[in-house]
Amino acid sequence: MTWPDEGAAAPYKLLSVIVPVYNERNTVGEILRRMRQVELSIEREIIVVDDGSEDGTDKVLAALEDSTVRVVTHPANRGKGAAVRTGIATARGDLVLIQDADLEYDPNDWPRLVAPLLQGRTKVVYGSRYIGEREAVSLGRWIGDRALALLTDVLFNVTLSDVETGYKVIDRAVLDGLDLRSDRFEFEPEITAKLLRSGQRIFEVAVSWAGRRGDEGRKFTWRDGLRAAWTILRLRVRSDTGGERG
Repeated sequence: MTWPDEGAAAPYKLLSVIVPVYNERNTVGEILRRMRQVELSIEREIIVVDDGSEDGTDKVLAALEDSTVRVVTHPANRGKGAAVRTGIATARGDLVLIQDADLEYDPNDWPRLVAPLLQGRTKVVYGSRYIGEREAVSLGRWIGDRALALLTDVLFNVTLSDVETGYKVIDRAVLDGLDLRSDRFEFEPEITAKLLRSGQRIFEVAVSWAGRRGDEGRKFTWRDGLRAAWTILRLRVRSDTGGERG
């Protein structure tokens, strides 16, 4: 892709929105309704990847699939990273946005997220949960998220506020050059580490956020946090030789 001078409009034509889904029968219909209502200055496609749901999510998606929403199904659960990678492989757009299906993130933030890319200011945008409106979270969760961000900041000499954010918008050419391999929640630190290691500058914008608790269906645990920290460390100190799956 040929890039214009900094500050000029970037030549994006299609936004691919990838929605990884696992057992979200109660929320996936509402998130798709909200996504369809967002007004954007760029065309979009929505790709839902059902990652082996067992709660009837597949039946909900079958009723919702149409010309604006494509559904791809994993026969068995493989993890969020695997679902996102399947979505990337399916996507036709030159700009990719990742949208969780659990209603924690508001699609009304899309225009704010894509604006810096459409303006040619950056090739990567993260929606930060910690510089915008949000519900109060537990101290343990806040400490965990901030610790991961601080670890990343120290190792890569940056000042990111939110590494584990589920809102990421990335130029497709940049994304294709990352060789993403993680199957599960390690996907989030992996993509951040590989973006920074490749020299990309991440642009953060504030997004609203309503975090779920474990009893409300939250799937990320403290063990995933430890694996995320290890992924950041490993990808910083040595070249990637694989071994991230699982």
